[in-house]
Amino acid sequence: MKTVVQAALVIVVLSAIGFLLGPWQTDIYRKLLLWIALALSYNFLFGVAGQVAFSHFTFYGIGAYAIVILVTQVGMPLPLAALAGVALCVVLALAVAIPATRLDGFYLALATLALAQLFIVFLNEGGAVTGGTGGLASYRLPDIAGVTLSGPRYTVVIVLLTTLTWGVISRLDRSWFGRACRAIRDNPQAAAAMGIDVARTRVIAFTLTSVLAGIAGMVYAFVDNTVNPPIFGLENAFLLLFMVIIGGSGSQFGAVIGATVLYLLPFVLAPLIGHHHALVFGVVMLAVILVQPRGLVGLVKSRPGAGQ
Repeated sequence: MKTVVQAALVIVVLSAIGFLLGPWQTDIYRKLLLWIALALSYNFLFGVAGQVAFSHFTFYGIGAYAIVILVTQVGMPLPLAALAGVALCVVLALAVAIPATRLDGFYLALATLALAQLFIVFLNEGGAVTGGTGGLASYRLPDIAGVTLSGPRYTVVIVLLTTLTWGVISRLDRSWFGRACRAIRDNPQAAAAMGIDVARTRVIAFTLTSVLAGIAGMVYAFVDNTVNPPIFGLENAFLLLFMVIIGGSGSQFGAVIGATVLYLLPFVLAPLIGHHHALVFGVVMLAVILVQPRGLVGLVKSRPGAGQ
């Protein structure tokens, strides 16, 4: 009961912020929340399950493009299009994970890197279906039960998505499945000796987190009412990886801190040092990794009396 009350309070506070911001600040706030949702799910895949994958942003894009195409071109109702988008993410995740996670080393990383590149090629060469290099634009979110979700109301939807992602990841991490993922991350051979099905656990972890990324992509699709290939490229995939590492791999709070700092830092640096902000951005990331290997969340945990 206490957890439910806390979650409701967080939702109310985060939603209220959306009603107080101007248009530019609202756009930044919405995308920050989406980055946090992505970082939370990727943190479970990378930090908890120990899987190095570069497809998280790809599934974000698959979800975004799928729901736009199904709603605007196929004419599916929004709920049915969302279910179809989830099913597509499941099928593609299984197609990648089943063969790749049964092998040792960085085969999953290579397979997901190939998927990410193929996805961008497909978007660029997709013609009228994907909009090619220009992407898809000038569409809108259909009314839901006669209600138009726009402006601050849509910010509430993003708040609910981020909060739900936190709740799902928290439940997974505290469950037997989360403990199995950590055991496999630390020592796959010892985990297998304890009776854990290593391959199946890896496949499930990859599929679940990929679906969460796809759902976030569906929500993102109606933030700017436009989707295009550069948004889902490898640059953002690596940025997501850095968010998790710098925030604190394996920690949900670390994922939130890392996503917040790395997303907002360019907005702070650019007005101060202009186009040199990218160089300073890289130096800051390197410094954090060298000085605090446990990530920024380690600064909090290292304080006297801080919880572990």
